[in-house]
Amino acid sequence: MEQPKNNLKIVADKRNARMILPNMLTLIGVCIGLTSIRFALSGEFHLAIVAIVIAAVIDGLDGRIARLIKGTSKVGKELDSLTDMISFGVAPAFIMYFWKLNTLGRFGWLLCLIYVICVALRLARFNINSNQEPSWRDNFFEGVPSPAGGILVLTPLIVSLSGFDYFPVNYDIAVPIFFIGISFLLISKFPSYSFKKIVIPRRTTIFLLFSIVLFFGLLLIYTFNVIAISSIIYLTLLPISYLHYQRIKKTNESDKIQEDDDLEDVL
Repeated sequence: MEQPKNNLKIVADKRNARMILPNMLTLIGVCIGLTSIRFALSGEFHLAIVAIVIAAVIDGLDGRIARLIKGTSKVGKELDSLTDMISFGVAPAFIMYFWKLNTLGRFGWLLCLIYVICVALRLARFNINSNQEPSWRDNFFEGVPSPAGGILVLTPLIVSLSGFDYFPVNYDIAVPIFFIGISFLLISKFPSYSFKKIVIPRRTTIFLLFSIVLFFGLLLIYTFNVIAISSIIYLTLLPISYLHYQRIKKTNESDKIQEDDDLEDVL
């Protein structure tokens, strides 16, 4: 007697199953970003900042996990951009507006609009450039990435919560300066380190793991102090990344000119 065929499948395609985990992490990032706005509404700014940092960590993990398990997809790419728009565009703007910018009236709201628009333009440009052929430029971002911009724009609030403000700071001036400066860096072509293609020698892996554990341990104990110091370090790396980019660019242009000269000699 012929046995009936079992056509019931939980997942029809193994590749679709691999997409679930990174996309699920991305959606969790959306929820955390929106929750940070809720914390800001209730005046719990310390929790709002923690939520943004967690969203940034998730944003850094979902793409790497997707590439690791070969679960990348066009849906995941678009979903990641929408998540960045909410978690690092809309959410930081609302947090800073409820904290300080609302005291500046319409000008404060205008700064929020400018920042969110710059994040949207930054993400749109990134999606277009990501389809280009691999090159040495992949080691650098064109402008500051949106997750970094979302945390940097919160720096005045983070400093105020960290206890590092030993000197009197006029936040009515500092906050607009940060909003304008970070908005410019987002849409500019200023090269900043990507940190995506760093190759770690095997013999230094143990030290890398120790550094990561130490960093997150300090982050749990001295949360806002560590975030403030990390933001300052990132800002100091920007001119270094620019000089590094220019040096590599000059070297590659010289090599290209040399290759063209060799071809002309052959011809």
